[in-house]
Amino acid sequence: MSQAIYYIDNSDAQYGSIPKQAIAIIMGEVLDKKALLTALGIALSFPDYFAHNWDSAWDCLTDSDAKYLKLDLTEVEKINTEDFNGFKSMIEDAFRDFGKPQLWVIV
Repeated sequence: MSQAIYYIDNSDAQYGSIPKQAIAIIMGEVLDKKALLTALGIALSFPDYFAHNWDSAWDCLTDSDAKYLKLDLTEVEKINTEDFNGFKSMIEDAFRDFGKPQLWVIV
């Protein structure tokens, strides 16, 4: 697999293609910058100096050992598109620069 982000339909047979070691980023009903950064920090056990902004998240993400991430959007009711696009850009930049992580988004 050679891309950073994969979209998987919840009812799709490819759902099984998500690596078993993928770390789940647990979201509530709202997906925005604050919720994404908080959930990412918890999922990857970011250090105390994590500043809850995109730059700090990128630094902590690329310093982590995380290779595979999973984000399930099936229960999310409200998505801030600008914030979600910023998150995806961060993942793509990290993958381009470091070859990790890959993200599976379940829709």
